[in-house]
Amino acid sequence: MNTFLGKRIGVVMGGLSAEREVSLSSGRGVLRGLLEHGHNAVAIEWGDGQELATMLRAERVDAVWNALHGTYGEDGCVQGLLECMRIPYTGSGVLASAIAMDKVATKRIFDRGGVPTPEWTALAPGDSAHDVARRTGWPVVVKPSREGSSVGVTIVEREEDLDAAVTLADGYHGVTLVERFIPGREVQVGLLDDEVLGTVEIRPKSGFYDYEAKYVRKDTEYLVPAPLDSALDTAARAASLAAYRLLGCAGHARVDCRIDPSGGVFVLEVNTLPGMTATSLLPKIAAHAGLDYANLVDRILRTAALRE
Repeated sequence: MNTFLGKRIGVVMGGLSAEREVSLSSGRGVLRGLLEHGHNAVAIEWGDGQELATMLRAERVDAVWNALHGTYGEDGCVQGLLECMRIPYTGSGVLASAIAMDKVATKRIFDRGGVPTPEWTALAPGDSAHDVARRTGWPVVVKPSREGSSVGVTIVEREEDLDAAVTLADGYHGVTLVERFIPGREVQVGLLDDEVLGTVEIRPKSGFYDYEAKYVRKDTEYLVPAPLDSALDTAARAASLAAYRLLGCAGHARVDCRIDPSGGVFVLEVNTLPGMTATSLLPKIAAHAGLDYANLVDRILRTAALRE
């Protein structure tokens, strides 16, 4: 039973992060899906200088479909506001959102909880990225700890390119991480309401599934489901569900994994508000599981709740 039929649903999109344009694309798709299902839905395009609480009160929303990405929308800030306003929302709660958005906190919990993840180091003031990279072994991945959509991420194969990669990552939110690059296959796992929906393997033509490959280029290949043998498929699903549960996630999520040539599965991160654009991965996974876009949007709405 859908308890939100007839309720006023605010689709919050845009936001204040570097992923604003992706969020707007996600939000507009979600709004169309909700309207197609007969929901009383309204777009709330939040931007710089606007007070989200005022906008929510003006629209008199009963629930929020959170289509924000990145800082302030995916990191527990908006979730905390909605908890205070007692407005149910989609996605994970305050704590899980904050942890999953912070790659350092996520890595520490993965290491303690037994979820396999690549070797990593958070650069502290005065640390030499060159010493870390030599210790880790080339190539390395340099990334900001509190961004999504591959914003500020560089795969560094040569030492002479390392300083530029660190400078790029330093320009975004959070500390900078240097992580061991895992060669092999990129597989992502979709989850909904504590269950695995399915998998997708990504084969970008550029060799790296960066922002351009995700949202601009049209030559990235997506294989749904990921063509894994039974043992690898089971391992990827199990690691992803373990990561989701270990962080305390709720509702929908997508887990990014790498599988090395020897069959080792490594969890990179958990996306608690995965993209919902026309090219996003969760809708592709859901479609193979029998959920078209509009039905996926409706199913996610049914998971909306106060989490704390």
